[in-house]
Amino acid sequence: MKHINKKSVNLRFQIQNMNLYKTGIIVLCIFVHVLSAIAQSTVKRHEINSVSTAVPFLTIAPDSRSSAMGDVGVATSPDINSLHWNPAKYAFIRTEEGISLSYSPWLRRLINDMNLLYLTGYKRIDKMQVIAASLRYFNMGSIDFRDLNGDPMTTGKPNEFALDAAYSRLFSEKISAALAFRYIRSDISSGISAYGGKAKAGNSFAADIAVYYHSDLELFDKNGTWALGADISNIGNKMTYSNEQHKTFLPINLRIGGSAGLNLDSYNKLTFAVDFNKLLVPTPPLYNSKGEIEEGKSRDVGVVQGMFQSFSDAPGGFSEEMHEISYGLGLEYLYREIFAVRSGFFYEHPTKGNRRYFTMGVGLKTHVVGIDFSYLIATYGQNNPLNSTLRFTVIFNFGKETKVVPEVTE
Repeated sequence: MKHINKKSVNLRFQIQNMNLYKTGIIVLCIFVHVLSAIAQSTVKRHEINSVSTAVPFLTIAPDSRSSAMGDVGVATSPDINSLHWNPAKYAFIRTEEGISLSYSPWLRRLINDMNLLYLTGYKRIDKMQVIAASLRYFNMGSIDFRDLNGDPMTTGKPNEFALDAAYSRLFSEKISAALAFRYIRSDISSGISAYGGKAKAGNSFAADIAVYYHSDLELFDKNGTWALGADISNIGNKMTYSNEQHKTFLPINLRIGGSAGLNLDSYNKLTFAVDFNKLLVPTPPLYNSKGEIEEGKSRDVGVVQGMFQSFSDAPGGFSEEMHEISYGLGLEYLYREIFAVRSGFFYEHPTKGNRRYFTMGVGLKTHVVGIDFSYLIATYGQNNPLNSTLRFTVIFNFGKETKVVPEVTE
């Protein structure tokens, strides 16, 4: 139906009526999005059963610190970019306010003008409450749309963005929770019209629920901290790109994990972290030759039902459900809380997307300014579109910094 090169997308519609045209637009939207999140697969086509969603750009790690640690962040120490990973961590952040800007050239092995921008900031209200906000902007570059005959139709600049606002609160000296709200707009069709049909930008609202717990740690005569975190993100209504009733799930994601940080001495600290992720989205069923569901369950369900169904609807049973869990492992070495070296590994099962890569990065921080950098190395395929992905983050912290978490009082 289409062909994608570095600067163009050829749309070859094989349609007989208006409804088929609109369906084709939806397929195009899903294809472009999945391409931005899934690397090449080494398994046979009939073995692949990936869980597709709308706007997968929401699942891309936006900042350099967490992306350098294998895309982990739900239970790492609080930082300015906690809104994406676990907004509950903001309640334990040390400084009063801050702002950060992250930039990543995306899939540069395929397209030379696609990028992701992430602007975030926070403000402490008092010793128990913090508010935060962010803007995530995904630019797909300039794309030429062509008709069935290969003639130019229009040149568009597809883009997506999400506006977030979060509230984080301490409930004790060890635990906090947060709520985040999100507006999402996805304009990836440039309003293409044919035979009287027209695609439109997708709009949706979503929410996150998060919790964070940390405590002191003593190991090998060294002290430190350990933490647990959980976050359910993008709980919201389905998205559509046409006037038809067909709607696609948002990437509702359950992320849980833990971390352990050990002070080797007064200058050196080592932190290990792990995250587990599962999309709370129904798995595509398997159909027989008559178009009837042979294994699995229908995806034509509501959002809440789909979230619960996602734990038991894989056609391959329990083993396939386990394949839908991806994980990241991260390591961070910190010297005097000024210089950081990070590394990590991310794994996704070959039948569920097959993203597998090592990550590394460095960071430098003063009292006010911080700079982070990360680099991705795919574990297979020289032409893997994710290979050599770079991310850059600049951080500005303002206000007085405290070395301990504020005491919680009523």
